[in-house]
Amino acid sequence: MDMDIGDRDTVFPESIDLRKIPAHIAIIMDGNGRWAAERGLPRHEGHRQGVETVRETVRNCNALGVEVLTLFAFSTENWQRPDWEVNYLMSLPEKYFESELPELVRKNVRVLMIGDRKKLPRRVLKVIDDGAAATNSNNGMILNFALNYGSRAEILHAVNRLVSEAAAGKQVSRVTEKKLSSYLYTGNLPDPDLLIRTSGEQRISNFLLWQLAYSELYFTGVYWPDFDKAELLKAVSVYQLRKRRFGKV
Repeated sequence: MDMDIGDRDTVFPESIDLRKIPAHIAIIMDGNGRWAAERGLPRHEGHRQGVETVRETVRNCNALGVEVLTLFAFSTENWQRPDWEVNYLMSLPEKYFESELPELVRKNVRVLMIGDRKKLPRRVLKVIDDGAAATNSNNGMILNFALNYGSRAEILHAVNRLVSEAAAGKQVSRVTEKKLSSYLYTGNLPDPDLLIRTSGEQRISNFLLWQLAYSELYFTGVYWPDFDKAELLKAVSVYQLRKRRFGKV
């Protein structure tokens, strides 16, 4: 059945159980460069098309009733790419919010960002902060961008915060999982129920290492620019067939 995923009253195929939609979906958006190369296009065309996929995926997830969508947009390792590519990637948040912010506000989507802010250009921080401010009163789906994000750095940051507070005389008598989780960038968010990685690679790549402890993992060979509504529904269908025991029988 063909369908247009745009609003909450969308009709979905019977294979999708709307009572079992993953509350938090995290996506490693991979394959832009290879998508472009296979078409004889420059790499930046793959990134440009990848932004179009972000637009569609946000709309699709919001229509499905996903509560949190976390997108791995730029890793701490991505600074090793050529300067022109880094600069282009840094321009994409501006392009995205310039066209999409009014709809995000209208659709009750709230924007957040996780990652190390210190190395990000001011213009990027401004556009993200402006988006967060404009959607701060929204209480629908959370759209969470991971920018200059690395999970090992995140965990170290949390541990160092705890050490600093203990050294300053604050009450840090015992570190629990709950306590450490609250000091992560994702402290106020639920752990992902489903991780999706596109392009055929089957690794986590330093993304949400702590948070993915009991997440369902879904790997697809489809490049990110080709990850459409049918591919999203396929991932959700596979998720709904999984038995999540969390260590129980």
